Amino acid sequence: MNLEAMLARQQELVDVAKKAGRDLNEEEKREFDKLTTAIRNYEKSEEPTSGEERQKGIQEERQRVADISQLCRDFGTEAEEYIKDGSTVDAVRAAILDKLRKENGPIDQRGRADVTVDEQDKFVRAAADAMVMRGGVEIEKPEEGARSLMGMGLRDLAIECLERSGDGQNMSRRSADDVYQTLISQRAYFNPTNAFPAIMDAAINKAYVEGHRTVAVTFDKWTKKGTLKDFKTHDNNYLAGPAGKFMEVKEGGELVHDTPKDAKRPARKLKTYGRQFTMSRQAFINDDIDFLSKVPAKYAASARKTQNTQCYEIMVGNPAIYDGKKLFDKDIHKNVLAKGTGITKEAVQTMFMALQMQKDEFGEAIIVRPAYIVVPIGYGFEMYELFWSPVVNTSGNTQAVNPLYRYKESIEVIEDPTLNALGGDGAIPWFLIGDKSDTDFVEVDYLNGNEIPQIRRMETPGQLGFVWDVYLDWGITVMDWRGAVMNPGIKIKAPLE
Repeated sequence: MNLEAMLARQQELVDVAKKAGRDLNEEEKREFDKLTTAIRNYEKSEEPTSGEERQKGIQEERQRVADISQLCRDFGTEAEEYIKDGSTVDAVRAAILDKLRKENGPIDQRGRADVTVDEQDKFVRAAADAMVMRGGVEIEKPEEGARSLMGMGLRDLAIECLERSGDGQNMSRRSADDVYQTLISQRAYFNPTNAFPAIMDAAINKAYVEGHRTVAVTFDKWTKKGTLKDFKTHDNNYLAGPAGKFMEVKEGGELVHDTPKDAKRPARKLKTYGRQFTMSRQAFINDDIDFLSKVPAKYAASARKTQNTQCYEIMVGNPAIYDGKKLFDKDIHKNVLAKGTGITKEAVQTMFMALQMQKDEFGEAIIVRPAYIVVPIGYGFEMYELFWSPVVNTSGNTQAVNPLYRYKESIEVIEDPTLNALGGDGAIPWFLIGDKSDTDFVEVDYLNGNEIPQIRRMETPGQLGFVWDVYLDWGITVMDWRGAVMNPGIKIKAPLE
């Protein structure tokens, strides 16, 4: 038996077992191993050609077998005879086309070829769900067959994918490192439609979206979400002033023409933020499947936490804004208390009044409904007590009606430890913010409204592993200082001091 026949017989054994949905039985394993030994001896034997030429011939034959197997699989044709008789790929392709013509024309575009693609897509989705679930992330409606794949490791899945593509010959007994080397040696690996990388990409994206959805941040509760279409500075956002007051029109009189004024709003601009992470060769060999569910989720959480921190850095850092004044300014903006306090009824009432007595750019009174009180950790209990108690104790140790009780349903108390971290050992400020439908305050813009980070697999020279880039485009802009009031706060004592 020559080399071609031995390779073909091995492929035949694997195909028969696979078609029956089982592993090789004992008899088949003995024959497979015997053929493997014979192939190795054949490769080591002296031939008229050089060792380099022999190896090239072996590689060419393996590629021929793989190409013919894939071609026949796509068109529902048996490959065994073509492999045994030494047919070229072109000859097999011509034979298949001739057969299709005789059977009333080419295969329907919606026929077997698409079914094969659809089956691979289903396998990719099922394997991705299996990886994510094995990592501890529960999926409400996993793809059919996903739970049966949860027992497979990275090496097993890689071999399965290689076999499906016709490149998995003799891989079942190879080490994880051999499988890894086979994967990265294939240029087709970097094609997004290749099965194994597609599985990893799908698993990472599922875990990534889950991490983005569940991370504990608070900035999006009190900021507005906006969208920009590019990275240019958008400084042409104007606000139309109020319509003029209606004036009495006497009998026979004329209506007075009114022209609303415009006021320029601050410029908005996007920036790109991102990181790169790698599933190392060691992680693949160690079957670190948790990597695909936990590490991507951490990077998704990191993107949201970065935005959260940036928003609170603006609040605590109190930078100069579009009018050249600090965001919270007691003289011009009149949106900061002169002296910081803890949580008191008097402080909250003062902040309510300061928010609701603001005027717009044209000197007109505005109606801003208090909606959010943002406090550091340590104030939450007192804040809930302040709003949810129908009565309060007076200085004479009697009880009186609590005027803040009526706001208990309309005010959302937001606690965020980022304020504690930014405040450090000093006074920690807290804030009253108006309803987002009444006024702008802080806006977080995204490129085309996409707030979920993009993730893509990269080919990175010099790195042992599979590399992904993760990035997101956003910009944070203070749109109007009238939307919030600051209480400079006081120092909060740590509970265990």
